[in-house]
Amino acid sequence: MNTERDYVLGTHDGEMGRLALQHRVWRPRALDAWRRAGFTVGRTLLDAGCGPGHATLDLAEIVGPTGRIMAVDQSHRFLDTLEAACRRRGIDHVETAELDLDEQSLPHLEVDGAWCRWVLSFVRKPREVLGKIVGAVRPGGAIVLHEYIDYSTWRLAPRCPEVEEFVAAVMASWRAEGGEPDIALELPCWLEGLGLKIRSIRPIVDVVPPSIYVWQWPARFLEVGVHRLVELGHLAAGRAAAITRAFARREADGQTHMITPTVLEIIAVKDGTRA
Repeated sequence: MNTERDYVLGTHDGEMGRLALQHRVWRPRALDAWRRAGFTVGRTLLDAGCGPGHATLDLAEIVGPTGRIMAVDQSHRFLDTLEAACRRRGIDHVETAELDLDEQSLPHLEVDGAWCRWVLSFVRKPREVLGKIVGAVRPGGAIVLHEYIDYSTWRLAPRCPEVEEFVAAVMASWRAEGGEPDIALELPCWLEGLGLKIRSIRPIVDVVPPSIYVWQWPARFLEVGVHRLVELGHLAAGRAAAITRAFARREADGQTHMITPTVLEIIAVKDGTRA
């Protein structure tokens, strides 16, 4: 049996549920970015760091049975979940590969495009991983990235010290594992150095009350994340409880807005004849 490779956020049931909600919130933006990148019927696409495959399934629907999706992740639990979903839906044009993007090469691929969301923030060698993804894309193919450029914008208005304490602990925990929350600060330069032209680049940040669905994305992360931080030793149980209570009070007070972590969306095209 394979040994499950854990990562800083875990692969437990709570994280599985959180990832599903996260994709529901972000799905409209992913679909829009893929459309602008030219992802369409018959294409071969790479989903790098696919997790349990929510985006993979959407990509498989877009390319259709004449296309192909290669989904890569280090977690066999995530990949098992994706493969089971493909069987239920009768999807047979998704291939999976279990590998550590930091340490292993991608299978020999020539894809028309690649998608990578919140992966480069967690790997230890992000520039090398990005190079592997770029290397799999044919000339003229597009890469779509969603990565954090300023995670610390996640806060409440009016300010809530407990939430800011939580955000700081999250960032410290990622860095302790070799990741970099604000990795998108480096990506435009790296992409150009790898021979890509940036077609579109824009920040994504929301300011929302609890009644707006986007609120649920960070709220669920906090709900699951405080327990994970305690488990990893980055937060005392008493502080976790205080953070949870403070957030619940602010969520219910009818006056609070949330500013979300700022994501940078990049669509870049590899030099070649096809745009």
